[in-house]
Amino acid sequence: MSPDGEDVVELDRGAAVIAHSARTDVGRVRSMNEDAFLAEAPVFLVADGMGGHARGDVASRTVVETFRRHLVPGGPSSPEQVLDAIHSSNDAVRALSGEGDEGTAVAGTTLAGVALVDAGDGAGFHWMAFNIGDSRIYSWNGRTLSQLSVDHSAVQELVDAGLIRPEDAERHPDRNVITRAIGADDVVDPDVWLIPASGRQVFLICSDGLSKEVDDESIAHVLVGDTGHAAGLAGELVDLALEHGGRDNVTAIVVESELGALDDETTKDRAATVSAVEDTTPRTNGGAGGDVHD
Repeated sequence: MSPDGEDVVELDRGAAVIAHSARTDVGRVRSMNEDAFLAEAPVFLVADGMGGHARGDVASRTVVETFRRHLVPGGPSSPEQVLDAIHSSNDAVRALSGEGDEGTAVAGTTLAGVALVDAGDGAGFHWMAFNIGDSRIYSWNGRTLSQLSVDHSAVQELVDAGLIRPEDAERHPDRNVITRAIGADDVVDPDVWLIPASGRQVFLICSDGLSKEVDDESIAHVLVGDTGHAAGLAGELVDLALEHGGRDNVTAIVVESELGALDDETTKDRAATVSAVEDTTPRTNGGAGGDVHD
């Protein structure tokens, strides 16, 4: 599944040409794809359902459907609308949880994405990045890949505390414990950033099926092949994750935005050129914030 596209979003004094590629794959081990994505300007997001858990596939699709209802396609949104979509997604996923033979079955999913928003009060247009869980958002400036989001995970907390090295995180027994998720608690606490929209900007949003299989250097090697258009890059990244084992579902979206004066001719020119399954389950020690496993 690899839909690619390009949109022209008209702004007050110009336009944003937003190209993207997006792909998801079940991987080499799992039988069901519990990842979902939305790639429709002004929002691009990945949701990674809690694997092997209660309705993880439904939880991730519920987030996508909720965002579609809350954000109008084709134009910039607002920070308030994005936050409302996040909190409404949490309510909708919470509603999926129910009692079963083994007690309460908690549905949950990660969420990571970017949305083009009008920050209001003369602040101008921004990319609003938002994250809950360990799906990731990166920025790419043509030379350097930078992780914008911070993983909400037990091993990230250990790294931040200086108790383990980053390179040891993937071998740690708690490597699949995430500390925040959509649906885990009555109130969700997203990380949010506002990044001024200007010039050419490239973002990568992905599930941990990519980031746990492919290191940052290898991701950058794929992105450096960009010749000015994002089409196809997501597929290359997903294929690389599969080559490295594909132990989880894997999803990637590459978004390229370029802001400039609204000019029909330049817009037309650009359009022409441009082996082990590790499941997600709640941690049973009652940790604060609804710790879960991914």
